[in-house]
Amino acid sequence: MQLHYQSVGTGQPLILLHGLFGSADNWGIVTKHFSQQYHVISVDLRNHGRSPHHDSQSYEDMANDLLTLCDTLNLDKIHLLGHSIGGKVAMQFATQYPGRIEKLIVVDMAMRTYQDTHTDLMNAMMAVDLRNMQSRNDVDKALRDAIPNILVRQFLLMNLIKVDAQLQWRINLPALKANYPTLLSTVCENVQYDQPCLFIRGERSDYINADDITQIQTHFTQAKFVNLPTDHWVHAEQPDAFNALVERFLKN
Repeated sequence: MQLHYQSVGTGQPLILLHGLFGSADNWGIVTKHFSQQYHVISVDLRNHGRSPHHDSQSYEDMANDLLTLCDTLNLDKIHLLGHSIGGKVAMQFATQYPGRIEKLIVVDMAMRTYQDTHTDLMNAMMAVDLRNMQSRNDVDKALRDAIPNILVRQFLLMNLIKVDAQLQWRINLPALKANYPTLLSTVCENVQYDQPCLFIRGERSDYINADDITQIQTHFTQAKFVNLPTDHWVHAEQPDAFNALVERFLKN
């Protein structure tokens, strides 16, 4: 699959992978900072953003999509940074194609299987009859009871687009819901990765706990761990500190 991507800057390639319901647009501040020194490529994963839709969405699928992109752009070795589910894609790619990775950065994501925290969101989004909606504000009102957190709604609403004056979801919600158990599942449990990697954790997030660190260290033998005082959206909540950590790791 040929993924949609945004490319800016010159130098060693640094590929950025977003999380569930996200897109390449999520990396604005990070891209602006690193494009001064690197060739930054922000990717839309399959069924997200402007990338093609498909019924299948395994981590192996997404790693292969990324390999196709690297081959298309003639990128021999890359730095790879992924947040949340994008972090699992990054781990999968690194262990599946270790020869294509220079340095790996995983943001607030472990290897393990996670509990379901998104099906209710997908059900709420799919329940909205967009044919009767005229604006993003109309959809926001329709989602308010099911999704009371305004920040979550604002993030989800970034996926609304208009096609022929009709609102529609840009993400492939039916495929994401059907593949959600796969997206929750453990990755890389039967492999070992012995190259430099950095795991950045949000201190107020529960995505990486002490048991996760032990598991990661078993499979990613050169893993380093750093905490920032954030929730799950580490790079959005502390962009300057996040950029400094990543830059130090890439240059070390």
